[in-house]
Amino acid sequence: MLVLITGGGRTGTQLASQLLDQGHQVHLVEHRADILARIHGQLPTEAIFEGHPTDPETLEQAGIARADVLAACSDIDADNLATCFLARSRYGMGRTIARINNPRSAWLFDETFHVDVAVNQADVMASLIVEEMSLGDMMTLLKLRRGQYSLVGEKIPPGAQAAGVTIMDLGLPQHCVIAAIIRQGEVVVPRGMTALEVDDEVLAVTDREGAERLARLFAPGEGTRS
Repeated sequence: MLVLITGGGRTGTQLASQLLDQGHQVHLVEHRADILARIHGQLPTEAIFEGHPTDPETLEQAGIARADVLAACSDIDADNLATCFLARSRYGMGRTIARINNPRSAWLFDETFHVDVAVNQADVMASLIVEEMSLGDMMTLLKLRRGQYSLVGEKIPPGAQAAGVTIMDLGLPQHCVIAAIIRQGEVVVPRGMTALEVDDEVLAVTDREGAERLARLFAPGEGTRS
């Protein structure tokens, strides 16, 4: 898959690095000299295209006509909107993803400018902080389906409600699934009759409601809190 990234700041560069590590073809467009000097030391030269992200000639050189996905990661919202609009209206881009820098501009990032997915960094960060505050010791490992579901992990402490209880008796909500249990270094495939034990490391795919339920079940007993 060819991914075209516009904007070589920290977000664009990190995204490019991760996609390259996953085996994707990446073309990144950047026009600022200081940023170009930095990213030439972080990314392969053949992945970097010098020019403005809204310049059609630059975008064509970067392969916009054959790219599968556009990720508009500039730190200027107007540039991200313009690039998405141009990518779809002129080049028939199949999928566009745009970074929102100013939350007050979020209402612009919709089908009018051909933005398929808008990532509001301020909202994402605030939501993550609030979620982590409310889930106790449980750790969110991965966001799935645009944040609707999460892969979470937690180690069962002494005194937890879930200790000694079978999975089928935990009373988990519909959209909460125990995916794996790591017990004494070995992976245990969870079944309905599998009873959880103290020190089990539990991985679950869940929505918000399920994560809150797991946090209560896996909370340490009152006498074991530090």
